[in-house]
Amino acid sequence: MPTLFTRIIDGEIPGRFVWADDQAVALLTIAPITTGHALVVPRQEIEQLTDAPDDLLAHLTSVAKTVGLAQRAAWGAPRAALLVAGFEIPHLHLHVLPAWDESNLSFAHARQDEPAADLDAAAQRLRGALRTAGHGAHVPADMSSPAL
Repeated sequence: MPTLFTRIIDGEIPGRFVWADDQAVALLTIAPITTGHALVVPRQEIEQLTDAPDDLLAHLTSVAKTVGLAQRAAWGAPRAALLVAGFEIPHLHLHVLPAWDESNLSFAHARQDEPAADLDAAAQRLRGALRTAGHGAHVPADMSSPAL
């Protein structure tokens, strides 16, 4: 059975995509800790960090860095945080979020009731920052599709 992320990547479930390439996508989470909180997800179903081939893991980290730089630019955050947990969905994903202090590193602060309009606005802001930084080739033409 496909994972939740595979179903989102395949378009069965909506997502707010900000990045897409042949190995990975990045999309906004529906339960952000901070505004702009994104997930970098391999297209290939890999259960957890330690199962990933080194070259794919290096690529995911590179995408996370690029997204983090765009988040810092878009929201003026002093840091971009990277968290890997993966207990909720058995498909590797890296949490990348703009961070101002260590309280931004706790899933206990995730906002479960974020309005869709606010998530859409954050996705558009991050997509714009990625384009401004020269990564437009990896920003999907349609926010709801991971196709370029």
